Amino acid sequence: MHLLHCDLPGIRKLRSGKVREVFDLGETLLFVATDRISAFDCILPNPIPHKGEVLTQLSSFWFDRFDFLPNHRVTTRFEEFPQSLAPFRSELEGRSMIVAKAQPLAIECVARGYLAGSGWKEYRENGTVCGHRLPPGLQQADRLPEPIFTPATKAETGHDINITWDQCRAIVGDDVAEAVRELTLRLYKEGCAYAAQRGIIIADTKFEFGIADGKLLLIDECLTPDSSRFWPADLYRPGGSPPSFDKQFVRDYLETLDWDKTPPAPSLPQEIITRTSEKYREAFERLTGRPLHG
Repeated sequence: MHLLHCDLPGIRKLRSGKVREVFDLGETLLFVATDRISAFDCILPNPIPHKGEVLTQLSSFWFDRFDFLPNHRVTTRFEEFPQSLAPFRSELEGRSMIVAKAQPLAIECVARGYLAGSGWKEYRENGTVCGHRLPPGLQQADRLPEPIFTPATKAETGHDINITWDQCRAIVGDDVAEAVRELTLRLYKEGCAYAAQRGIIIADTKFEFGIADGKLLLIDECLTPDSSRFWPADLYRPGGSPPSFDKQFVRDYLETLDWDKTPPAPSLPQEIITRTSEKYREAFERLTGRPLHG
């Protein structure tokens, strides 16, 4: 079953993001990962089969691995969902997560270990990435001397905006900023070490944190192909944009079109839809060592 939109009659929807639908269950929230895909800040008209299941189940896998840090997951097991959701099993099972309510921090916590994306663009212009001065002569996709923390502000629409460390501290306070920087880099390094054993390079990723009962929680998604750049290690070569398991594949296709990157976005050919779905599933199966459920 493909899920492009999700409405649950009788269950109050709080918001609809680029990919996730969020419903209010009273004490908790229901996160539903649809099969929508966005590129260049536009939601594309075609669903990517199984994408929502990959995002939910892979996040849950990492939440289990990172047991040193509390997260917002309550359960992904449909058997443990409230009875009010029973009629929607076919839509929800495998792609939904009940989560604790938390106050999200007003920043995205980004870790970069390689020179890609907006970091590569900034480096070419002035030799820095979000205030970090990097050695001269680096190529696109080069590994950085050390992973760096590059926070950004959240944007409801359009691109998140990279900010400096001082701006990060001003937004969330010194103590919280120090804590999320340390956690972001630890999560990234541990995730990279694990993924490397399975032939995947995590070039960069973003995490979100929230506060509940005065404590920091890891919220939203975790080390998925939507929140990260995953590169197959055996095909990695610096000096260009490596092949990927994430939606860079879709972006690369869209770059070949005569499209000005404003809505409405063009439809994707079936071949691109199928190959993108296969990439998401392969990333999941390589990392978890198990087939996707659903």
